[in-house]
Amino acid sequence: MPPTSPFLVLNKPCDKAVAWAVQLLEQNGLHPVQTFDLQTARLAHADCPCPHHGTAHCTCQMVVLLVYQGDNLPATMTIHGNTEASWFYIVNTPQQPIGQQVEKHIEDVLNLATDATI
Repeated sequence: MPPTSPFLVLNKPCDKAVAWAVQLLEQNGLHPVQTFDLQTARLAHADCPCPHHGTAHCTCQMVVLLVYQGDNLPATMTIHGNTEASWFYIVNTPQQPIGQQVEKHIEDVLNLATDATI
């Protein structure tokens, strides 16, 4: 489960936010690997209505990226969003710890790029 507060919120559709993040992370020496896509997973369950919309048509999205840096264990980053905005979280729990330097590097890469575009 992601932390309750995102480290970044973008006013971009989730698919565009994920592509943006992957490109930036790769340009900064990190290796993101997508391991989950909610919309792809929903394809196997056509009769599963969205809990937020109550219909089969759902604009909700959740993507999970494992972000590798060198020989460190990967950091798990989740991006939740819809067609209007995207929320970024890094999972850092006792069950799934990551190093402070890896977490800071990921956050700095994405936050600094956001600051530069504003």
